[in-house]
Amino acid sequence: MDLSILDETYIRIAGIVDESIVDGPGIRYTIFTQGCPFRCKGCHNVQSQSLTGGLEVTLRCLYDEIKANPLIKGVTFSGGEPFIQTKPLTILSKILKEENYSLWSYTGYIYDKLLEDKDRFELLKFLDVVVDGPYVESKRSFDIDFRGSTNQRLIDVQRSLDENKVVLLEGFI
Repeated sequence: MDLSILDETYIRIAGIVDESIVDGPGIRYTIFTQGCPFRCKGCHNVQSQSLTGGLEVTLRCLYDEIKANPLIKGVTFSGGEPFIQTKPLTILSKILKEENYSLWSYTGYIYDKLLEDKDRFELLKFLDVVVDGPYVESKRSFDIDFRGSTNQRLIDVQRSLDENKVVLLEGFI
């Protein structure tokens, strides 16, 4: 893919964490997208809910930061709601996947709903793991890996697509 597309494509973000250890295994670069339709009670990232807040940046800006850190083995999309900005995330994902980064995304949508939308499905094709479902404050738990509430699932996206059914990621609580 021609990397000049990174200079021409913008995404609205609430922020980034350049070395996260809580948004998937290993040291990850986490992008908090701006805008979320779910407005979950007890949301961890309330500032990311507004569709007009945050900062608009080029994909090049994010890509260059990811590439500059040799410790980064994975990238996680969080939010806000990443699946309302599928076009820029799909471009970034395709490039990062070609460079062997692990790609995770959080979403308030249920996995099956993502399959029904062609743009969301296009992004899914590049992801390794999706943590699906809204945050539910009454199901909050500190005893589960990489999730805020017990209704959320760690889905092995590639196996799920291959087997045409939801396959949960193995090895995590």
